Amino acid sequence: MSKKGELKRDIRDSEREIEELEKKRTRSQSVLLEAVVDGEKPNPVDVEYFKTFTKLIEIERANLKKLHEELAKLGK
Repeated sequence: MSKKGELKRDIRDSEREIEELEKKRTRSQSVLLEAVVDGEKPNPVDVEYFKTFTKLIEIERANLKKLHEELAKLGK
């Protein structure tokens, strides 16, 4: 497989991973928001899940940016 094709596949995989992580984060975000709306203190485990998913999304977005930059360099 060519380097360009490999990068395109990696970009698709990275985008899918971000989408899955965002779905998981949305579920934990909903639980946190419900606690706030109900005037309760959020469960620390739920807070940690939210922080973890957010950090993983940031890392994957940085990876995706790097992949796009590599692909752009090959296009020149």
